[in-house]
Amino acid sequence: MRAYKGVVENGVVVVLGTRLPEGTLVTVTVGEGELLRARITNVLKRPQKVKVRIKPNVGLAATGTDGAGLMGPNLTLNGAPPGADD
Repeated sequence: MRAYKGVVENGVVVVLGTRLPEGTLVTVTVGEGELLRARITNVLKRPQKVKVRIKPNVGLAATGTDGAGLMGPNLTLNGAPPGADD
């Protein structure tokens, strides 16, 4: 195993002073200072989470289902429900 120096450019590790063959398996070691700085930067630049609250539609429960789990104004009921006494 050998150690090579490199830098990260646009999220890609670039090895300095040598060329590695395509498909070479590498392990990257990062110092504590750089890792801590990267974590803090990611937290500060993370997009803000937006919570969306949707008010329940009260009339939706009154429409029922069509047996296939579909709900809406185009609901059609044919005949009596199964198990109903005539």
